Amino acid sequence: MRTIHHPAIEDVALSQVLYALSDPVRLEVVRRLAFHGEATCSALECGRPKSSMSHHFRVLREAGLVRTRTDGPAHMNDLRRDEMDRRFPGLLSAVLAAEGGPAS
Repeated sequence: MRTIHHPAIEDVALSQVLYALSDPVRLEVVRRLAFHGEATCSALECGRPKSSMSHHFRVLREAGLVRTRTDGPAHMNDLRRDEMDRRFPGLLSAVLAAEGGPAS
């Protein structure tokens, strides 16, 4: 089984986070994870091609926004909210509030 890489939060640059959040699909994934909590990749794809969603999840992981773990055949994704809030205080709250999602 392939190991999924997650950057240390202190290695994440603001430019990476903003780039990841600039795409509407990735922003929707973050919004859903913030509202509903941990979810499988398939629960977050909303009919989009698996190859496209794989790219989006990779960008979100590399930006430090999402942690993915393997649970049998499923990949479970969770928003790294606490870590992001420590690294960039208020950023996710502001982005989610601007999108009409949960701010806290």
